[in-house]
Amino acid sequence: MSVRSPYGTRRTRHALLVAFALAAAVDLASLAADLTPGHTVAKPLLMPLLAAYAVASGAPRLLVAALLCGWGGDVLLLSDADPAFLAGMTSFAAGHLCYLALFRAYGSPRARVTLLAPAYATALVVTVVALWPDLPAELRVPVAGYSVLLTAMACAAATRLGPVAGLGGALFLLSDTLIATGVAGWPRLPRPDLWIMITYIAAQFLLVSGTLRALEARPGPMATYGEVRSTTP
Repeated sequence: MSVRSPYGTRRTRHALLVAFALAAAVDLASLAADLTPGHTVAKPLLMPLLAAYAVASGAPRLLVAALLCGWGGDVLLLSDADPAFLAGMTSFAAGHLCYLALFRAYGSPRARVTLLAPAYATALVVTVVALWPDLPAELRVPVAGYSVLLTAMACAAATRLGPVAGLGGALFLLSDTLIATGVAGWPRLPRPDLWIMITYIAAQFLLVSGTLRALEARPGPMATYGEVRSTTP
């Protein structure tokens, strides 16, 4: 089975993927070298390029919406202002809701939920309880609520789409935990923004790859971003 898309040839998809990789390389190199202008230019290009690749690959609308919500969060978090942080977190939360709806619509149980769900729930409780006293009072409830959505997304990615998307969900969880520990004022690794972006970029790419693989493996017809249906070649 394969996903056929009228929106992009193989060459187009390859070009978009190369452009995404180049933008990621520029962003990470800029962070490693502490070149803020490079990060400011490259970061907003990441999710639109990945979304374009998803569209060219015949991805569902929900996947594209999740990536565009991530783009909104990326742009907002370029600012250090508290309102921008909350708005960015809200945009990412909307993206997680899109991912959850996507996994429900296109995924199927692939892992032992009885094992993974308690593990993710335990990680959620431990992390929120540990961070709570050190978070600014006005961010405690929003961060806790966001953490619930994020953890649910990561767990659903693993249990409904398989190991590739599952790894993407886990890396997304790690990336945002690194952000939260910074907000809480905990000790951080050198170049913390570099590690945040490495895990985030990998997370979004793996979520896209895992979703596309799951769509290709579906036994029946499915509606994609362009109302494309998978067919037997």
